Amino acid sequence: MKSIMLVFGTRPEAIKMCPLVLELRGREEARVCVCVTGQHKSMLKQVLDAFLIEPDYDLSIMKEKQTLFEITISILNKISGVLEKEKPDVVLVHGDTSTAFACALACFYLQIPVGHVEAGLRTYDIYSPYPEEFNRQAIGIIANYHFAPTEKARQNLIGEGKNPSTIFVTGNTGIDALKTTVRADYSHELLEWASGSRLILLTAHRRENLGEPMRQIFRAVKRITETYPDVKVIYPIHLNPLIREIAGSVFAGEERIRLIEPLDVIDFHNFLARAELILTDSGGIQEEAPGLGKPVLVLRKSTERPEGVDSGALLLAGIEEERIYNSVSGLLNDNNLYNRMSNAGNPYGDGEASRRIADILLGQKDK
Repeated sequence: MKSIMLVFGTRPEAIKMCPLVLELRGREEARVCVCVTGQHKSMLKQVLDAFLIEPDYDLSIMKEKQTLFEITISILNKISGVLEKEKPDVVLVHGDTSTAFACALACFYLQIPVGHVEAGLRTYDIYSPYPEEFNRQAIGIIANYHFAPTEKARQNLIGEGKNPSTIFVTGNTGIDALKTTVRADYSHELLEWASGSRLILLTAHRRENLGEPMRQIFRAVKRITETYPDVKVIYPIHLNPLIREIAGSVFAGEERIRLIEPLDVIDFHNFLARAELILTDSGGIQEEAPGLGKPVLVLRKSTERPEGVDSGALLLAGIEEERIYNSVSGLLNDNNLYNRMSNAGNPYGDGEASRRIADILLGQKDK
C-alpha cells in the first residue's frame, strides 16, 4: 500500500485537490492523509465542506494581515512534525501558493518525494504573478513527479531540463470538480436579481494588483455599468481588507454592482455557468470558465495559461482602466467575437485528471 499525503491551504488549491483526494480515497491500494495549512481559513472550509472532506491535520496558520515571511516560517515549523510522524511515500502539493512552496521545501529537507499537481505553468517573469511565479518554479526544482495540465506546460518543463520520464500530461483537476458542482436545477436570489440582464462575474484579488491597478480595474467595471444599462455585476469580494477598502470607495452607491461575501465552490461554479462573461485575475477561473463556454477577460499583464489565449477562450485585458473598458465593450458589442470565445472549447482537460494522477502514482500507468 502506498502512503500519499496531500497538502493544501487556500480555496483555489482545495477546489483542485479535493477531486484528487476523493479519487485516491477510492483506491484500495492507497493510504491517504490530508493536511491543510489554513492559509485561507474560512474560504478553505467552504470547499472542504462542499466535498465532504475532513482533513487529518489542520496547521491553522492564518493570522490577520500575515506576511509572506510569516506564512512560510509558520508552515515550515508546523508541518515538519506531521511529515516526520506520517512518513508518506509521496506528498502532493498544488500549483503556486506559499503553502505549496513551503511544504515542498519541508519535504526536500526531509528527503520525501514530492508530486507537483498543475506543474509547468510559467510566465518567466519572477514578479508576475508575485509570489506565485517564484513558488512554482522553485517547486519544479524539488518535485519528483510533474503532473502537467497541458502539453505546453510539459514543454516548459522539458525546456528547463526536467527529466521527461517524470512529466505526465494529465489535464487539470479543476475541470474534474465542475462535473460534480454545476447543477441544472440550481437557483439563487442573486441570480434572480440579475435575471434579464447581462451578468458579469468579477473576481480580483492578486497581490500584484493591490493598490492603483485594482482601482483602475474597478473604475473600468463601474464605467461599463454606466455605459450599458442592461449589465449587472456580481463581485464575490476577497477577505483582504485592502481590497474591500478600494472596492467600497469605487463602487459606493452603484446599484447594479453587488459586492458579496465569498461564495462556496458549488455556488461559485453555478454563478460561473450563468454569467454572460467573466472578469478575473484568478488562475483557476481561466481554466474553469472555458469549460462552461464563458468568455474570460484576464485582468493581468501576463498569464501562465497561454493555451486559453491561443485557443481564443481567454483575452488578456491588462490592468489599465481604458484597456479593460474597451475589451469588455468589444465583447458586449460584438456578437461574433462573443460567440467565437464562447465556442473556443477548453484546452485544459476533460475531467479525468484525478484518475490519471492516481493511476500514475499507484503504478497502473507508465505515462
